[in-house]
Amino acid sequence: MITRKTLVLFIASLILVNCRDFESLSHLKPKVSAVKQEDAAKDLFQRVLGARSEEFKVKIQADIGPKERDTFIINTQEKYVEITGTTGVAAAMGLYYYLTNYCNCQITWGGRQMAIPSPLPRVEGGSVNVTTNDKFRFYQNVCTVSYSSVWFRWEQWESYLDWMAMRGINMALAFTGQEAMFQRVYMGLGFTMEDLQNHFGGPAFLAWSRMGNMHGWGGPITQNWIDDQLILQHKILDRMRALGMIPVLPGFAGHVPEATILRYPQANVSRLTDWAGFNQSYCCNYLLDFNDPLFMKIAVRLIKEMENEFGTDHVYSVDTFNEMRPKSNSTEYLALSGRTIYKSLKEADSKAIWLMQGWLFIDDGFWKPPQMKALLTSVPQGEMIVLDLYSEIIPIFTRTESYYGQPFIWCMLHDFGGTMELYGALKLINEGPFNGRAFPNSSMVGLGMTPEGIFQNEVVYEFFTENVWRKEPRDISAWISKYVLNRYGTTNKFLDLAWQYLKNSVYNNSDNLKDHDAQSIPDSRPSLSPMMHPDVWYNPEDLYVAWDILTLNLDDFSNSSLFMYDIVDVTRNSLQILSIKYYTDFVYAFGRGDISAVESHGNQLLGLLRDMETLLASDSHFLLGNWIKAATDNAMDMQDSWFLQFNARNQITLWGPRGEIRDYACKQWSGLIKDYYLPRWEIFVNYTLDIMAHNMTYNVTELDIMMYLKVELPFSYKLDPYPTEPQGDSVAIVKSLHKKYRPDTMSEFFQTLQKNTEERHKKDNRSWFQRKYGKPIKNSINRNMPYNPHLHHVMNN
Repeated sequence: MITRKTLVLFIASLILVNCRDFESLSHLKPKVSAVKQEDAAKDLFQRVLGARSEEFKVKIQADIGPKERDTFIINTQEKYVEITGTTGVAAAMGLYYYLTNYCNCQITWGGRQMAIPSPLPRVEGGSVNVTTNDKFRFYQNVCTVSYSSVWFRWEQWESYLDWMAMRGINMALAFTGQEAMFQRVYMGLGFTMEDLQNHFGGPAFLAWSRMGNMHGWGGPITQNWIDDQLILQHKILDRMRALGMIPVLPGFAGHVPEATILRYPQANVSRLTDWAGFNQSYCCNYLLDFNDPLFMKIAVRLIKEMENEFGTDHVYSVDTFNEMRPKSNSTEYLALSGRTIYKSLKEADSKAIWLMQGWLFIDDGFWKPPQMKALLTSVPQGEMIVLDLYSEIIPIFTRTESYYGQPFIWCMLHDFGGTMELYGALKLINEGPFNGRAFPNSSMVGLGMTPEGIFQNEVVYEFFTENVWRKEPRDISAWISKYVLNRYGTTNKFLDLAWQYLKNSVYNNSDNLKDHDAQSIPDSRPSLSPMMHPDVWYNPEDLYVAWDILTLNLDDFSNSSLFMYDIVDVTRNSLQILSIKYYTDFVYAFGRGDISAVESHGNQLLGLLRDMETLLASDSHFLLGNWIKAATDNAMDMQDSWFLQFNARNQITLWGPRGEIRDYACKQWSGLIKDYYLPRWEIFVNYTLDIMAHNMTYNVTELDIMMYLKVELPFSYKLDPYPTEPQGDSVAIVKSLHKKYRPDTMSEFFQTLQKNTEERHKKDNRSWFQRKYGKPIKNSINRNMPYNPHLHHVMNN
């Protein structure tokens, strides 16, 4: 007789038949017992549900679903809901499934809507059984730990890990505290603290010193920071393991302190190329030769040191050439690099699996098929996992025959630098994972989210994480309707319509636009030449209609904190798009030599920025003060506070001593608008008016130096306090700004923005990597603009 359990397992096996499993990865599983995972899951339920947790029962039972997958079963009894999971993560995922699908609730970075019905709703037939599509559900980018979670203390990490678990994440980077491990290894080999302080970046820049992109910037790192992060890492690892997650620890990639040439003069080292234009004080890190004995010594000691301190789950992240070109394109050299890293991991841990980002292959100017194949096949098949980091836009598995058989994880990157543009590619992430599994000879073993920064576009992450268990692409419109209900706890046809407009506009990048936040007017350094051309991949009127509808619903939904977050965010983005017109009008007026119009449009721009400051100050999600306070909360004394505040300020503005990656991590926050972006635009407008009044030539270098010395450089060193509580009435402010600015959005100007973006990208034949990291295109201000002496020098240079 066929039991219900047998039938469920049989059906699940049919669903998963196209998914490939690797025996070499079978040992990657939860490290702690079912009892400990059950205790951890119960604690999570208590944190999430509070007193209502008494109405839930949790069980961990590993055999309720197919092997190499996670399963949860929800049973509704008369007085309680029972959730059984194969792991603690599966149970947490089951809880969130129940909350979103049956209770119309939502828990995001921005807040919680937890109006759980009483009594608890029953599921269809009294029971529901859900199994994940893949073995692994991966989370984090190597940059996330710097752009978003750098200042997290345990309270924030605990909530963050709960968020991960409820989304089914069972493999995540655990990079916190690694400097303590490297410190022990290097000092054991004769290096000094000063050597290491010159090598490690400051707290806000550790991601890039770890990857060998640069060294020392933002430092010198303090022993207090190193020690505190080590303590924090223990708590993070304990919780991850208790929930049944697989933490990914760092491995040694070959990047060594500059002092290596002094401490080990016989060591064979080379220098990597410059990254992002840093000068010799911070660039061109040293790389140990893969044949040098010191390489194996450091690599093995690091793994052993971490194993002694933390234990191990056998997965190590190693990236030698992340955004750094190897010194040789020889296939022999590249294969040697792979073999050496693999050998070093295996010598330290016989069960080691190498996790590598596929991001380096974005540079298609260097990584041709022979080079990619040489590296990927240098490791036995199944002994490495590759993160296809940007699958939704630039999948690498499609041009590498599924990474030449190496298992890979299909990842959504979505965000660069933690920027805040309303943006999403819902259609691509709806279909992409299924296409990845169906790819010929697919070696896909998981799904992943790899944003450089978080705390933005929450709808995208809610949507994507359901791909963990969804068996087919969704009706996006229907899903959006349910999302609105969950987010606000109630809905109406107007709110639903507003979000459908957002779905069809900002969240409908289906043309593979790669760098959606480039040259955003408010938070980019002003320029006349080259003229700034922000990308707009949708009809702006769709965004403005959504703004209309949300504004009309303000009074009815002003008690919803998530609605207020959204209306402020949509208003912010609406003003950002409007700023394109004011800026363009300003430039064209300059081209005509019309100083009166230049002054008028300049005042429009400055007034809009001041209004953005007022708007953002009214909501806690958009306060610079929270970022600064989070940094200084980690300080042990006043000097430490100044040091951490410098790191916090510099990362989101200059990003380097001279603005090497200026505004890459820009944030539209109150305080940052007032004291950084607005003063730059004031200098720009006044400079332009001055040269017109005195018939002088526009000098871009002179203007840039002025902004750097008067605004950009001083901002990193200032210590001005900023509010950590909102100021002003968001409802009144949004209504006022909508009334003031909506008429200007009716201009025919906005009907051409989407088409202009498409045409601009068609003419740009550079690869995405070249556009992002190479020299910018030198665009004239406007080829059809009438002759003007102010522009003559610009357009010919």
